[in-house]
Amino acid sequence: MTTAHPGDSLPNEEHHEGGFRPVADLIAARRKSGEGAVAGGPHFGELVEQTRILMDRVRLISPSDELAKEAIATLEGLNARLAEAVVDEWASPTWTRHDLPGRGNITLPPYVVTAAGPEGVEATVTFRTFHLGGNSAAHGGQVVVAFDDVLGMAAALVGKGITRTASLTVDYRSVTPLNKELALVARAERQEGRKIWLRATLHDGERLCAEAHGLFILLKPGQP
Repeated sequence: MTTAHPGDSLPNEEHHEGGFRPVADLIAARRKSGEGAVAGGPHFGELVEQTRILMDRVRLISPSDELAKEAIATLEGLNARLAEAVVDEWASPTWTRHDLPGRGNITLPPYVVTAAGPEGVEATVTFRTFHLGGNSAAHGGQVVVAFDDVLGMAAALVGKGITRTASLTVDYRSVTPLNKELALVARAERQEGRKIWLRATLHDGERLCAEAHGLFILLKPGQP
C-alpha cells in the first residue's frame, strides 16, 4: 500500500473539499507568505509532546495546595503567552502536519500512519495515561475518537474528498491497553455515490481490542 494523505490531491471541479478551505490552498498560501510548507515551525512537535506529558501528569496527580497554586500561576502565565499565537482553525498547523502523530492535534490519541491509499489506512496508535478509562485500560470514548479520525482519513482517500461521519458503531472485544503501540487498520467496504462504508480494527498483537463500522458521506461543493 502506498502512503498518501487526503491533502495530497489538488482540489478541482470534480475533486473539491466541500465548504472546507482546501488544504492544498493552505499550503500554497503559507509558501507564498514565506512561512514555508511546515506550519508551526520545527519545534511545534516538541511543544505538542510536552503538552501531552502535562495532560498525562494532570490525569493522575493529587497535588498539595502549594503545588496546585504554583501550577495555576504557571499555567495562567503560559496561557496568556500562548494567546498571542492563537489563529483560526484554517491556519492551525494541525491541518497539514502529517509528519507528527495525530497531525499534532492534542485532542486525538497520537497515531502514526504507516501506509495509506485507496485501499485504506494502516496506522499505529498509543493511548496514553491521559486516555485512561479505568484499571489501566483506555477509555472507550477515546478509542472511538481514534477510529473516527482514521476512518475519516480512509474515507477521504477512497472518495477523493472531505467527508463527514454519518454513523459509527464500535464493538469492544477486549481491554485496550495504555502506553503500548497498537495496530489500527481501516478499510473501505463499498461506495455508493456519496456514501462510503468502512470497517476498522484495533489490535494488540494478535488480540483484537475493538472493531468499528462506519458510514461517511462525501461533502457537496460548499457543504459545511
